[in-house]
Amino acid sequence: MRPNDYVIIMAGGIGSRFWPMSRQHFPKQFHDILGLGKSMLQLTFERFQDYIPVSNILVVTNDKYLQQVAEHLPDLPKENILSEPFGRNTAPCIAYGAYKIRRRNPDACILVAGSDYLIRNTLHFQKDVEIGLDECRAKPIIMTLGIRPTRPETGYGYIQYLESDIKKQDFFKVKTFLEKPDLSLAKFFYESGDFVWNSGMFIFHIDTILKAYQDFLPDMQELFEEAFPVMDTPAEKEAIEQVYARSRNESVDIGIMQKAENVFVIPASFDWSDLGTWGSVYEHMEQDYLGNAVQGKAVVYDAANNLIRVDDKNKLVVLHGLNDFIVVDTGDVLLICKKENEQEIKTVVNDVRKQFGEGMV
Repeated sequence: MRPNDYVIIMAGGIGSRFWPMSRQHFPKQFHDILGLGKSMLQLTFERFQDYIPVSNILVVTNDKYLQQVAEHLPDLPKENILSEPFGRNTAPCIAYGAYKIRRRNPDACILVAGSDYLIRNTLHFQKDVEIGLDECRAKPIIMTLGIRPTRPETGYGYIQYLESDIKKQDFFKVKTFLEKPDLSLAKFFYESGDFVWNSGMFIFHIDTILKAYQDFLPDMQELFEEAFPVMDTPAEKEAIEQVYARSRNESVDIGIMQKAENVFVIPASFDWSDLGTWGSVYEHMEQDYLGNAVQGKAVVYDAANNLIRVDDKNKLVVLHGLNDFIVVDTGDVLLICKKENEQEIKTVVNDVRKQFGEGMV
């Protein structure tokens, strides 16, 4: 065990690209997406238990998901479930977790991870994480885990890194962070060899990240400094509500990572997917000889490379003549969408909200 190392699991998102399965009242981190018998949040939590004490694992979530987190993670101390009054993106989320940890251990090194990743080769994952933790304890740097691209993906951000003369070096200095590209640019990134996908996982010593907030997000840092004295007291909830009411909506990528000069990346040695879209789920589902992946009851004719998911065990889907489609039936919503257009689902969700209200999203 590593008593001075901590994990912040971010579990407050809605996962709108995973609609209609992921909803505001029951987002994707609480689903058993691949039929493994455990939710994505449970799999994430268990990934760290062999080398990080449970008392050092914190989950930051939205206030309305507190009960769900507690039910999914009964072994997690209740005081380690941090409640955001509302979403303000990843920068306030990480700051909240970091200040909470600083209160308990001012010499902590921290890994930040999402709650909805699928990671194979967990031993390789642990090795990369421990390299990052050790380097960040020894040097005032921020480390991120980058994923070697397997295709020209337009749904992920990218990190370009500087090659080193040291052949066996495990990590490299980051040259730039790039937002999600169009297809032509994604092909260039994929073929160049010095770009990795941005996994959204970061490692740092507590002093390093708080210095970064001071340098690049001083307004946010001041708000959390004001709340710091009452953390782990009954006054914390009200103080955090005030912090979030006054804090801007900002991602840590844009607010800090794209500006800092001390960011490094470990090209990962493990398989990873954020399961952020139906297409990414399709890749990990069992498929028939025509490439159809089915969860539920379905009969398929003259159709190939489709993802079909039906929640109602008594409902039969008959699919004829469709190729490369996503078909998802959750009972109250039926989604039929070309796989190539899955990035538009987020826009669909906004349109559904406008026309039919929050209850449908």
